[in-house]
Amino acid sequence: MDQELREKRKKLICELVEEPAYVPMKVKELAVFMQVKSEEDKAELASILQELVSEGKLTRTVKGKYVKGNGTICIGTFIAHPRGFGFVQVEGREEDLFIPPDYVNGALHKDIVKVAILPKQRGVREEAEVTEIITRGYTQIVGTYQPCKNYGFVIPDDPKYPCDIFIAKGNDMGAVDGHKVLADIIDFCDGRKGNMNPEGKVVEILGHVNDPGVDILSIVRSFDLPEEFDEKVLEQAQRVAKPVSDADREGRTDLRDVQMVTIDGEDSKDLDDAVSVTFEDGIYHLGVHIADVANYVQERSLLDREALKRGNSVYLVDRVIPMLPHVLCNGICSLNHGEDRLALSCLMDFDEKGNMTDYQIAETVIRVDRRMTYTKVTEILDDPEGEAAQEYAELVPMFLEMAKLAEILKAKRFQRGAVDFDLKESKITLDKAGVPVKIEPYPRNRAMELIEDFMLAANETVSSHFFWQDLPFLYRVHEKPDQEKIKKLRLTLAGMGYTLKTGQEDVHPKELQRLLQKISGSEDEAFVSRMVLRSMKQARYDTECVGHFGLALSQYSHFTSPIRRYPDLQIHRIIKDQLRGRLTAEKADHYRQILPQVATATSATERRADEAERETEKVKKALYMESRIGETYTGVISGVTGFGIFVELPNTVEGLISLDRLGNDDYHYDQDHMVLTGCRTGKTFSLGQTMTVTVYDADHATGRVDFSI
Repeated sequence: MDQELREKRKKLICELVEEPAYVPMKVKELAVFMQVKSEEDKAELASILQELVSEGKLTRTVKGKYVKGNGTICIGTFIAHPRGFGFVQVEGREEDLFIPPDYVNGALHKDIVKVAILPKQRGVREEAEVTEIITRGYTQIVGTYQPCKNYGFVIPDDPKYPCDIFIAKGNDMGAVDGHKVLADIIDFCDGRKGNMNPEGKVVEILGHVNDPGVDILSIVRSFDLPEEFDEKVLEQAQRVAKPVSDADREGRTDLRDVQMVTIDGEDSKDLDDAVSVTFEDGIYHLGVHIADVANYVQERSLLDREALKRGNSVYLVDRVIPMLPHVLCNGICSLNHGEDRLALSCLMDFDEKGNMTDYQIAETVIRVDRRMTYTKVTEILDDPEGEAAQEYAELVPMFLEMAKLAEILKAKRFQRGAVDFDLKESKITLDKAGVPVKIEPYPRNRAMELIEDFMLAANETVSSHFFWQDLPFLYRVHEKPDQEKIKKLRLTLAGMGYTLKTGQEDVHPKELQRLLQKISGSEDEAFVSRMVLRSMKQARYDTECVGHFGLALSQYSHFTSPIRRYPDLQIHRIIKDQLRGRLTAEKADHYRQILPQVATATSATERRADEAERETEKVKKALYMESRIGETYTGVISGVTGFGIFVELPNTVEGLISLDRLGNDDYHYDQDHMVLTGCRTGKTFSLGQTMTVTVYDADHATGRVDFSI
């Protein structure tokens, strides 16, 4: 149809709908009213109506009738739910939009979609209709192959993906029943040819579902995590990974005579931070020395482009997927003791009250004295006369000064209201076949906290330095929580006997800190901490310095891990340019141009890594519980929903008790207070409640663990 004629028809429909006498009509009724008779013209009418909805000029009601639109069109990411409805996350909106099942219109999980706000809202959230699928979120699917007579299906691992993938004969690569496969989606179909299932082609067979390692490999493929480095990237890494030369040392502050150590976990190989502390005349001199990765990874190089694509290293249960090749992250960029290394050092002076009196940021050359572990340093701090202290006698005075300074910095941080979350992380021990043999909370100790205190101080110092110079920079931001979430948190806490004071609009981080201190050491600690964390917004990277709510800081950045985080590497380049006088107006404009894209990309890869890490833990925890079906444990209710309760065991494994296993009763769910109550028995289930549970079922393929009372 001629575009001019189409526009005329669109205008005619809009004028009709805007008439005061107009009664909302469905597409068939409009066709009759407008005397549209041929099938071709009816199809054209339906197409025009859909386009007008996409433009926000019309809206389709719950009953499928067309009314005048409010012009509100949003673009966001569709998050599917197995029950058929979904949500759309729109950047800048505090609440996701709810998409009822009849308004999904073919959108699949993680699709980028255009939506129109619906005129009448039935629930708490604003509702919308998907009007256009802009880009598909999945072009590949990881799942289990299931053959039929002349074709097959791939059943997606992701339960949010609502349909199986049809595999025509000849497109299966010889996969057999139970094979984990990676399939390209070659046709989304969308109901054409009578087929509602997308069509795919198997491009990789990962192994049988029960083969060792296939569970984690499936997650790696599912999240599109790049495992291998291209040969050209590896060759470039090999070329730049040269020993420190006299030319490299030139122009740098020589700190090789300063006593310093690295303090990391026993298994750590990429040692990118070293620390030094001395105390003289009432002043603590703290040095945080970070590997100068930017010296080896030049902007726009193959290494740089690969690092940006990865965004960060990913730490899965059984492997690490590094941001940089091993020859760098475990070699020349790792601060191995006894070897000269190039660094960026943040040298800070503090008085005995924790006030900073001076600081310097410098390019340095360092030589670490000893590689220490968290365990050994904690042993020394706990017993300065013990066996470990005797082994490292020459370092003990520095460790004792470190402990004093760390306590001062921590007290100063708490004084301003920083929120300290002590959440249980899982330590999963695997055998050679990848089967979990032990699951326990990851132990935290004094040395870990000491290093965290020093890294926070360096990150804050570097961030403030560049903020006040009004230079382009990349900040780590954490915005204030939404008022609605804080209100819900306050109601939930009240049901557990805790109070949370809030102002007219906001809660101060100091009030959250007071709450966490009150529940410290109690049975409720882990769950209240998790609820507080869930009420907060997600931290991200941004070029605008809007502050860090959780740390109660006006300025904060990530400076201390350029081996494993691209934002740190990016700001190292800015720091070096500024130190060397190369941050010209032209260079500053260059950074202002690229930093928004870097912030968006690295925030996204960070979320991807977090999700993948959680997914691998779920799979291994479920595998661990598969051999413990029928065993009884005591746990604590960690979540309450309308379909059941979640119980967490002391070893951090969490499982669901669905309504049908809670007892013969009808249950009422109080969403505000997160309480489930039996209508006949009056029995209540609420957060923090201790329960004895039996392992009812577990399935490592889906990461699901089920309990019964």
